[in-house]
Amino acid sequence: MTEQTTGSELGHLATVTVLPTARAADPDADTETLVLDSARQVLADVHPGEPAAATVVEKVDLDEWDDRPLIPAWMRTPEGWAAWSGRIYRARKRAARRWVRRQRTDRGHVAQFRRGARRLHDWVVGLEGVQVQSLHHAAQIAAREARAANRTARFTPRVMPVKHKAAAKNALVATQLAEAATSAYRKARMERRRARQMRAAVVYGPPAAAVTAGYATSGPLGAAAGVLATFAGGAFAGRHPISEEQDWSADWRSLGDGDAMSAPMLDSVFRAAKVIGQEETLRIVQMPMLDARGAWSAVVDLPPGIPAKKAMTSVDQLASAFGVESAQVSVTKRGRSGRIELYVTRDLPFTELPGPGPLLALDGPTNFWGRISIGPDVRGVHVSISVVERSGLIGGEPGAGKSASGNTILLAAALDPRVILHLADGKGGGDLEPFEPLCEAFEGLADPEAFDAMLDAEITDMQRRYALLKKLGKRKVTEALAAQYPELRQKLLWVDELMLYTTDDDHGRKITRKLRNLVSRGRAAGIITFCATQKPGSDVVDTSLRDLLSIRWALRCTTPEASDTILGRGAAAAGYSAKSIEAEMRGAGFLWSEGQTPVLVRADYYDDDQVNELTARAYKLRAAAGTLPAGPRTLADQLRDLEDDDARVLAVVLDAFETEGSNGDPADWLPGAVLLDALAAAGLTVTAEKLGALIPRPDDERKARRAWRDGSRASGYLHVRVVQAAADRYGLSA
Repeated sequence: MTEQTTGSELGHLATVTVLPTARAADPDADTETLVLDSARQVLADVHPGEPAAATVVEKVDLDEWDDRPLIPAWMRTPEGWAAWSGRIYRARKRAARRWVRRQRTDRGHVAQFRRGARRLHDWVVGLEGVQVQSLHHAAQIAAREARAANRTARFTPRVMPVKHKAAAKNALVATQLAEAATSAYRKARMERRRARQMRAAVVYGPPAAAVTAGYATSGPLGAAAGVLATFAGGAFAGRHPISEEQDWSADWRSLGDGDAMSAPMLDSVFRAAKVIGQEETLRIVQMPMLDARGAWSAVVDLPPGIPAKKAMTSVDQLASAFGVESAQVSVTKRGRSGRIELYVTRDLPFTELPGPGPLLALDGPTNFWGRISIGPDVRGVHVSISVVERSGLIGGEPGAGKSASGNTILLAAALDPRVILHLADGKGGGDLEPFEPLCEAFEGLADPEAFDAMLDAEITDMQRRYALLKKLGKRKVTEALAAQYPELRQKLLWVDELMLYTTDDDHGRKITRKLRNLVSRGRAAGIITFCATQKPGSDVVDTSLRDLLSIRWALRCTTPEASDTILGRGAAAAGYSAKSIEAEMRGAGFLWSEGQTPVLVRADYYDDDQVNELTARAYKLRAAAGTLPAGPRTLADQLRDLEDDDARVLAVVLDAFETEGSNGDPADWLPGAVLLDALAAAGLTVTAEKLGALIPRPDDERKARRAWRDGSRASGYLHVRVVQAAADRYGLSA
């Protein structure tokens, strides 16, 4: 409570408390009265304007303190004692639980007692038995030799005194030696018995005395106490586990049985796989380690003269020696020819459910000029590649996951609004349909003739790009150049199931030739080509085309030869065979893109709903950037783009046919006068002779007369003749 003073001298607030003297003077007074009286007493002693009294610090003499120890605060209250007791109770309860859990391990008291009993018994038995057995064996040999010497002496004729005397002497010496050996054996046996008895008395005497004394004094309860004391003593003797216990009953150790990888295991495995000789060993560069995924890894040096290729081609043998599947073993070179990194997964890789793809977490567009996320390798490390000035080939058996793997590249290109998409679906299915609204060219009917025409347009565009580059004085398209000139934007040509196009009887050879031209020359012009097929053999893809595709991705194949048709000849012999990929590892394959060796990678997976979500996002990005495809352009628009006078005349003529048509179809025939009027209205001065020269007609068609709307008959032009003129003169089609 505070009270404001009325005097001018007291202009501050005073904190008021109830004084004990006020309450003692009038115990029956109410609280308000006591507070006011206390306030008056406090204010009466306040003298504003006077300096505050200096605080006097009393000097404390520490020597005057007594010898009582400092008492903690919790010991002064019952609540503190209760909290302390509760803490001790909880700690003891947790300790009891830990003790129960520990009993099932080699640190449990039962296991300790077993170890202690075995150690004490081994101490009782002692080591004298070895000496006794040795003396026993020596006594047996000496006795055998003495018997043989006595037999020889007995049967030596006395008529040969020299031999008889020597034999008798040898028999005497052998008998003395046998007696000495027998005496030493008996003495050692007696000493062993006496030592064992003494040690047995030391070990077994106290437990027997404790049990007997306990039973004699307290009956069964005392006997139980003696047994418990015996158990405690045995557990104390075996409290330390044996650190180097070895199971001699099992000579074969393997990772598949749950054993830990070690240097001796690696030596035995590589010897069993015949990678190294029986007398050779590996040099451990990085000791075997267990990572967070439960996989073992190690870096070793092979003996001198053994290349890493020998180990890489023996993956099947190594996997058998490890007791795992071949797909669980990965052997790669590390820095030099004789050094390899061994990686063995706990389970078959790429069989767990895939996580969400990284494109789902993106808020904005991708950058197709940068690196593209492909997926994780067997170590869980994400692999990314660059497709700038590259081309690719994806192959594998049916059901290996080619469509899902291709989505990683297609979606990355679709989410970059600067990339032009041209797609051809040789399967004729619905895998590429979600991308159709984003494509400037799309062939989804598996029509070789339409794809052949599509390649013609691609080659024409490539020539235009090179003409512009030559005009600009540039050698190839870069990201900065494409940003400055939109007609040089990156273009992705994706061909699914290439086999259907290249094996066609009528158009197969032409398609192969045009694709080879596009792949070999289009990279510098910003045109990226990817092909996907089941088995890209020479009968499907000509080797001259296949060798130009720099990025190879081999999904599961049925034979090593099929894998080599994708990765190149000798890849399977070098240890990179897509046949080793199990059927459960869908979407996994050997990716050969930028390094010297292929890498086993599983593509990021996007289901149908996620693909639709990402393509819808790509549509919005392209709409915002103004790069959505404008749809098919009419022949008249194509003619106007040429900026040629004759082409402009043909464009106006085609517009006149469209205007005079009905139901959305152009007119089949129009009089020449109508076309000349349309040209004049468009500001073009064209004579009938020039129009006839621009649109050639047969003589009979030129002289023929047809009825027109006003009843007159006039000569004119057919619509097909105009279209034919545009095709013959400029190579354009509707």
